[in-house]
Amino acid sequence: MTHVQFADEIMDRLRERNPRFHGKAYLFLLSALHHVLKSMDQPRHITGVELAVGVRDLAMHQFGPLARTVLEHWGVHSTDDLGEIVFALVEAGVLVKDDSDRLEDFRRLFDFEEAFERNYPWTAGDE
Repeated sequence: MTHVQFADEIMDRLRERNPRFHGKAYLFLLSALHHVLKSMDQPRHITGVELAVGVRDLAMHQFGPLARTVLEHWGVHSTDDLGEIVFALVEAGVLVKDDSDRLEDFRRLFDFEEAFERNYPWTAGDE
């Protein structure tokens, strides 16, 4: 079995168990995890808050004012959804968790409308 077949098989299982999330949501969360880890001096286990903030920051960087729209298109409407994705990846053997990690670590960390729209760093058009 090739790496691609293995990855496709895992993605199929993830989508089967959680059909409300698009496959790109899982891949984006893994990209955000990589982004957070890359920004650290020493790799370590990160918290739910750190990962959620990493998802927010990477989404704003990659998608700009469409960040919320893109995430919601993938089925991600809240930080609670990010936790569901993380624990699905743990269950699939893609990620590992600490004994202290809980789904509740992702509960209502920030509001998507506020984070992606009201507090979006809009710039003036006269630059």
